[in-house]
Amino acid sequence: MKDFNYYAPTEVVFGEKSEEQVAKLVRKYGGTKVLVHYGGGSAVRSGLVEKVCSLLQDEGIGFITLGGVVPNPRLSLVHKGIDICRKEGVDFILAIGGGSVIDSSKAIAYGVCYDGEVWDFYLGKAKPERMLPVASVLTIPAAGSEMSEASVITNEDGDVKLGYSNDLSRPRFAIMNPVAPSPCHPIRLRRASPT
Repeated sequence: MKDFNYYAPTEVVFGEKSEEQVAKLVRKYGGTKVLVHYGGGSAVRSGLVEKVCSLLQDEGIGFITLGGVVPNPRLSLVHKGIDICRKEGVDFILAIGGGSVIDSSKAIAYGVCYDGEVWDFYLGKAKPERMLPVASVLTIPAAGSEMSEASVITNEDGDVKLGYSNDLSRPRFAIMNPVAPSPCHPIRLRRASPT
C-alpha cells in the first residue's frame, strides 16, 4: 500500500437527476445572480441548459446566459463574460459542459474581481486575491477541471495557450449525472409512449 494525501474541497453531487439540485446548491454557496456559461452543442440540444435555467428561475435566482465556448477556450469570450458579469451584477458562475467551459468560467471569475487584464494571471504577472465562486454541471465524464485548481485559456493574439493554477478556483460543487440525457434523447422532448 502507498501513502497518499487526498484533497477534494469540491462538493460532488453524483446520481440520476442530480442536476435537479442545482438551484439549491447555488443558493447554498451564496449565489444570487448567476452567469450560466456553456458551449452549445450537447448542453443545448439535450435541453440541459434550458432545464438548469428553469430550475434557477423556480428558485428565484436571477441568471444571464453566455454560450459559445469552444475547445481551447478563447480569451475574447472570457473578456465578454467579464463585461457581462460586471454590468449585470453577477456573483456566481455556473459552467454547463466539460473542461473548456469550466476553464473559461474560472478565467471569467478571476477577471471580474481584478482591475487589470485577466491574462496577467496566465502570464504570471499577477496573482488573484479573490474571484467569483464557480461550479459545474458536467456533460461529459471526468473532465478534470470540475475539481481542480487549474484552467487553460487560448489568447487569439498570437495563438498562445497558457494554463494557470490557483486553489481559489476549485469549483464549489460539481454535479455529475451518469445517465444524463444525450442529444438524441433530450430532456424537453421526452414524452409518454402512446398505448
